[in-house]
Amino acid sequence: MPRLSAIRPKTNAVHFLRERRSVLRADDRVRTGDLNLGKVPRYQLRYVREEGKSIVGEAIAPKWEFNDYRYLVSSSKNAPVFWMNGRLATGLSQVSNDPSSLADGGFWAVSTTFEGAFQAFKFDHVIEASFPISPWQKIDGQWSSSLNESQYVAYVKKVQEHIAQGWVYQVNACREISIDIDVENLRGLFSKILEGNPAPWASYLEAPGINIASASPELFLKRDGGRIRTSPIKGTAPVGTVDFGVKDKAENVMIVDLMRNDLGQICKSGSVTVPRLLSTEAHPGLVHLVSDIEGELKDGITWAEIFTRLSPPGSISGAPKSSAVSVIKDNEGKRGPYCGALGWVQGDKCELSVAIRIFYKDDKLRFGTGAGITWASVANDEWEETQLKARRLVSLAGGEL
Repeated sequence: MPRLSAIRPKTNAVHFLRERRSVLRADDRVRTGDLNLGKVPRYQLRYVREEGKSIVGEAIAPKWEFNDYRYLVSSSKNAPVFWMNGRLATGLSQVSNDPSSLADGGFWAVSTTFEGAFQAFKFDHVIEASFPISPWQKIDGQWSSSLNESQYVAYVKKVQEHIAQGWVYQVNACREISIDIDVENLRGLFSKILEGNPAPWASYLEAPGINIASASPELFLKRDGGRIRTSPIKGTAPVGTVDFGVKDKAENVMIVDLMRNDLGQICKSGSVTVPRLLSTEAHPGLVHLVSDIEGELKDGITWAEIFTRLSPPGSISGAPKSSAVSVIKDNEGKRGPYCGALGWVQGDKCELSVAIRIFYKDDKLRFGTGAGITWASVANDEWEETQLKARRLVSLAGGEL
């Protein structure tokens, strides 16, 4: 194996990828210096050669050939990037609003909105690496909420009226908080999230027209060939909670039943199972009640069919889904990427989170929070649950709730 040596690139971001795109090993590392992706103490690389000591680029992911190795350079400090669970993707080559694009076998970062809009970003270069850490200056000021406490309590009671009328059984009632911000991107905030609120499905997406820093605890869909799994969360409580109450358990079972029906539309008959029901999981600052639903996909199923049948995720809409979505539409503004899906697709594999606990940036910095409402809900307690879900993450971003 060639000897590893220190490389100090003069470009803003340098990524190394073997021609055959083999996954880079965590035990082979090289110092990359001060990139504009952030202060990167170490980068995980494989078989780095002496020839790579000085590489200077000028556009997004130009390519140079050094024997059988490709060196990829992105000279913009705001170059598109995606990260999730150790996969760092660069070299954006295509943007699509059509789920059928995913059939080409490439690596696509995917973001859908709660309302059904679909965006996919194809990245040509994917390595196994930690997210490049960037600094974050905490925000000052007061977060504003789309619904104040009294308005949210009224929303909860309105949902319960619909339940009494038999229109719905459960609705996920949400509100949005927002604050003015003047930053180029959310890389520093995501760095704080990874440090202070590590989540199993944390991810970062920065591409034209979109910038999301996610601390999602919830798996929307994991696919490996023909096998798929979804793991809805219903039930949230403070750290130290040993047993969830009847309301949380009933709510979780409702959503499990909904997701069984959703998977039944795309899976082979009799293949949908529930291998885990009402399991307690510890997360930073709280505990969740989680279940797993699995199935075997029908032969020939397409990504377009999968997204159509499963969207929006059941755990953040309600049951029955169509009725719950109608109630949400009448009482909330557009949720946008909040409560959609966020993750990656490659061939017949994917990891997609439910896009909750996300910060996203447009003209403001935005964060959504919500609670599942049933007949047994206590309206003021549900408000406090929305505060609980927001409090820890907002403390990392800065500002006052």
